[in-house]
Amino acid sequence: MTAQRDEANRLALKNLTQAEPVLVDVQRASDVVPGMTRHTILTSGPALAWSEITGIQRQAIVHAVLYEKLATTTAEAEALLDAGDVRVEPTQPHGCVGVSTGVYTASMPVYVVENRTGGNRAFCHMLEGNPPRLFVNGAWGDDVVERLRFVDQVLAPTLAEVIRRSGGIPLKPIMRRAIPMGDELHTRNDAATLLFTSTILPVLLDIVGERQDEVRSTIQFLQATPFSFMRMGVAAAKAALDAAHGIEGSSMVTGMIHSTKEFAIRVSGLGDRWFCGPHPEFQGKFFWGSSKEDVGWAGGESSVMETVGLGGFAQAAAFALPFRGPVDQMIERNLRMYDITLGENPEFKIPYFDRGLPVGIDIFKVIETGIRPVLNAVVIRRDGEGVAGVGPLVTAIEPFQAAAAAYTERYG
Repeated sequence: MTAQRDEANRLALKNLTQAEPVLVDVQRASDVVPGMTRHTILTSGPALAWSEITGIQRQAIVHAVLYEKLATTTAEAEALLDAGDVRVEPTQPHGCVGVSTGVYTASMPVYVVENRTGGNRAFCHMLEGNPPRLFVNGAWGDDVVERLRFVDQVLAPTLAEVIRRSGGIPLKPIMRRAIPMGDELHTRNDAATLLFTSTILPVLLDIVGERQDEVRSTIQFLQATPFSFMRMGVAAAKAALDAAHGIEGSSMVTGMIHSTKEFAIRVSGLGDRWFCGPHPEFQGKFFWGSSKEDVGWAGGESSVMETVGLGGFAQAAAFALPFRGPVDQMIERNLRMYDITLGENPEFKIPYFDRGLPVGIDIFKVIETGIRPVLNAVVIRRDGEGVAGVGPLVTAIEPFQAAAAAYTERYG
């Protein structure tokens, strides 16, 4: 079985690292996301019944019903959800990545990323601005709706026109250049956003005569919102991970996600089952005015970046990270990730180490070493009023133990 597993893992790792994600469009979710309807709300994490979803994630789903004008009051929205007239489904089976609460509605524009190597697609909702008050973090009000309308009416159609005229924007070259410039592409995307902006600038100039105000607003948004690229990056990661999923005998992790209730992983050779356990342990820094008691576990799937070998697996490339802690700790944490992965990325390099990023988390290496994956992430406030803190999250061991047991049962 070891030889079969090794061969399966080589194929999974090849599919992961040789994926060629290209941003091909921006479209409304209902037009491109499989199975999306006006009465469907997507949210992050493994599947939960509506009655099991609590806290800020539940609040954001209610806001989504209001945003779609399916209800006019919170009570009406909750009644529709309770009755099942509005369905809540997980993002992953729809090919989507849910950032924070991960809420998608039918009318929301999404980035469409195609893996040109495997032909599969993935989607991510668009960032509507900078913290603190973001829709995906549970905030609601006229200011939040105004930002969402800007994305819908200005940013999305402008970028869609640029992307179509360009014939698609290859994302891997941008990501490859951004890492030596200080991005780990999860909690720092400054370089990648600037590189993306410079890539599309010639086409923006081509259309400026047709939509001058929209072009100006789009450039201003990208300049002021350095996290913009992250939404494209997570869709690129999802497309690569899906291409590596479903390989018989592989013990490589192809997904790490959260809901308000739990943390979960999936494994390439174990089908579409998610193996669940406790939330990760936050070891980062809290912002002024926030503490552990203010954290609201709201879901989140941007940890696809670590699953694909970025974020916490690339933090030694990102000494410019805010609230990063001592550099020697970043280096030590990053080095440990090589002990639980199947190889090194041949294209994404960490200059400090002069080697490729550690990539391809193996469930058995996690169990054997006791080293748990580290995520670079934010934790949000339970009141929906912004980010509580940022820094390393150390995953729980239980999902890896459950996956290893299932693998042994299936393959011997």
